[in-house]
Amino acid sequence: MTATPQGDGATAGAALVEEIEALAERLAEARGSIDRRFIGQDRVVELVLTAMLCGGHGLLVGLPGLGKTMLVDTLSTVMGLKGSRIQFTPDLMPADILGSEVLETAADGSRSFRFIEGPVFCQLLMADEINRASPRTQSALLQAMQEKEVTVGGVHRALGRPFHVLATQNPIEQEGTYPLPEAQLDRFLVQIDVDYPDRGTERDILLATTGIEEARVSEVFTADSLIAAQQTVRRMPVGEGVVEAILDLVRACRPGEPEAAERVRASVAWGPGPRAAQALMLGVRARALLNGRLAPGIEDVAALARPVLIHRMALSFAARARGESLSEIISGVTEQATRVGAAA
Repeated sequence: MTATPQGDGATAGAALVEEIEALAERLAEARGSIDRRFIGQDRVVELVLTAMLCGGHGLLVGLPGLGKTMLVDTLSTVMGLKGSRIQFTPDLMPADILGSEVLETAADGSRSFRFIEGPVFCQLLMADEINRASPRTQSALLQAMQEKEVTVGGVHRALGRPFHVLATQNPIEQEGTYPLPEAQLDRFLVQIDVDYPDRGTERDILLATTGIEEARVSEVFTADSLIAAQQTVRRMPVGEGVVEAILDLVRACRPGEPEAAERVRASVAWGPGPRAAQALMLGVRARALLNGRLAPGIEDVAALARPVLIHRMALSFAARARGESLSEIISGVTEQATRVGAAA
């Protein structure tokens, strides 16, 4: 038996630290480039990059004109990804997303089918106003978001690597829309609320966007380096207290669990599944990395609780009638779970 030198573990640990620090510097450069065009929305940028570092998808919820489309376009350039955009409308069909087979006639008269790829064959897909399409069309993205492939004509076709979906929704306009089913909502790693800018930020936006020159962004990552970054995130250490806080939080939000918080039992119809815990486990690492830290802490769990849980839970009819807020319930449960985790 060959003895393993005691220094090997320390060497590997030092290499990982060096790798994390180098990646953190690169991410800071990427954020700086994004901020030149998407001004004053640090929280939104952080959550989008968190989703991408975890290999997941993001649901952007906000009113029109808040820069959601420009953000996705900017991300495509900065992260070095092939981007594509689909405007979801009631008459959009699955073939408009996935592609279709067409019958072609060759010069010799022979005929054969040729597959024409749809816009889903990309690396960063913007699904604009995703809730405007019919459930049949929405479901065309289910396999793509989970398995990173689509099946057309009985043939499995791989999508780009990496593959991310950033979908947008208008929170106030409900006429002519089709709410996303729970199974599809669960495939979004985070829900990202895009709010109005404050006065100072809006002033900066006015000055930056009404002049002759538009702010330019540069490519910081490539598809391969982003995939490598996603692997680095998975190798980051997570303390036992953070793991317990994640489990406490997710299980406390399920009304049928013995660990459920009292208010959750009284007001929540259904809670988050295991994907929520997985999203938090990856997300806290990515957030720590984005903030220049080597390992996540309890504060990362608290910061990501609402974006990870809000679209994976629903109020009961009675709670809606009482005017209760899901955000307030999540906030209360998070405070309790993170307090216990910090003491562990």
